[in-house]
Amino acid sequence: MQLSLASKRARIVAAGAALAVGAGLYTAGAAGAEHSVPRTDKEIPNLTKVTDKIKAYYGDTVDKNGQHYASPDSNYAKQVADIEKKAKAQLEKAVKNQSGKKGAPKPAIVLDVDDTTLLTYNYELQVGFHFTPESQDAYLKSTDMAPVFGMPQLVNWAKDKGIEVFFVTGRDEHQRDWSVRNLKNAGYKPAADTAHFFLKNKKTPPAYLPCGAKCTTVEYKAGTRKHIESQGYRIVANFGDQHSDLQGGYAQHTYKLPNPMYFLP
Repeated sequence: MQLSLASKRARIVAAGAALAVGAGLYTAGAAGAEHSVPRTDKEIPNLTKVTDKIKAYYGDTVDKNGQHYASPDSNYAKQVADIEKKAKAQLEKAVKNQSGKKGAPKPAIVLDVDDTTLLTYNYELQVGFHFTPESQDAYLKSTDMAPVFGMPQLVNWAKDKGIEVFFVTGRDEHQRDWSVRNLKNAGYKPAADTAHFFLKNKKTPPAYLPCGAKCTTVEYKAGTRKHIESQGYRIVANFGDQHSDLQGGYAQHTYKLPNPMYFLP
């Protein structure tokens, strides 16, 4: 998802909400991600209405402790299921094409974490869609995010079929243990060890990233995928909730997961 959640994830973006929750929310000429400074108040969507639409899209449910969760019967879940169905069909072809080919690169998939494998919905509501590094650390340290509907099943199936699984996230390296714990508890069986799980390391960036600690999201993610492929893999599918997760090449197919809650360049 993100290059640096700490520096870039701070607001609901109107364009992202419009794409995910449907038409009818904005008037012609409304401000979007590429037009971030509204010229008049009419270009600004009502925040309460946007939040209400996001909750409806996720099928907001509240447990006995007052915690909010997305519903498996929501339009969000249905949209994700359709994407996963298409991805699985493509992965089945990749497995079939790989069969019997000696010396060919091993097929692999790359997945973002937040809102690709783990759903941030509950956290976003807790902080009022206002990310801070401190609130994210506190949440991740003590709380597991729910898995994105259907993704553990798809990822575990891919691993069982001989497809190597890699996670590439913009979460910071100091959040590794919390993230690994969450992935395991959410039902992801493929190893999330240092060889398969890449987090952003600003203090000691890897040598394979020429941009070092100053990488953009695209540079960081694409550079990491390039590194993975240099180890003898062929990335047959790349999954992310942001377009910046998917740009830059080094993947045969890309799958954009829906996310109306925030936009990261």
